[in-house]
Formats: sequence, structure tokens, C-alpha cells
Amino acid sequence: MPEPYGPVLFHQSGGCCDGSSPMCYPQGDFLVGDHDVYLGAIGGAPVYIGASQFEAWKHTQLIIDVVPGRGGMFSLDNGREVRFLTRSRLFDGTQACPLPARPI
Repeated sequence: MPEPYGPVLFHQSGGCCDGSSPMCYPQGDFLVGDHDVYLGAIGGAPVYIGASQFEAWKHTQLIIDVVPGRGGMFSLDNGREVRFLTRSRLFDGTQACPLPARPI
């Protein structure tokens, strides 16, 4: 079934209205700020995190997963009986890598 939203992006929430869930938005519906840090992409969808969250989590590997549950009310997973969840684990010295270039 085709996705009705077109291209999407993820933004790791900083803990406001929907806790600290990764949020998924149509690319034109969320304005990425100058202080948001580009982490990479999932299936071609860019992934960003706020600068203050990045400072707290920069030594961890972030894994965005889909689990049963209720999605955040502003995220596209809302109403689908699944939600996005960020799991994390510390990098060891061999895993840390430079951030990818931010897409234009």
C-alpha cells in the first residue's frame, strides 16, 4: 500500500509533549532548525536531533525501533497501534564515527 504522506523525516524529541519519542513527520510539515543535528537516514528518511539532546546522547548509539503501542499525538505513527521507540547503548571506542554531512 503506498504511503499517503510522501517523504518523511524523523526528529528525536527532547521530552516535551510526547516524552522523548522519535517523531515522524512529512518533510514539509516540520521545520528543521539551524541547531538540529543531522544523524543520518533510515530508509532514505533523514533523522535529526535537537542540539541539547545531541550533547546528552552523543556518546550513544541510537536505534529507532517500531513497537506495539500508541504513537505520539503529533507523529505519523499516531493511531496505527504501533509507535516509534529509541533504544540506546554506549559506543565503545571502535564504534564512534563522525556525523554525516547535513543534506541540503
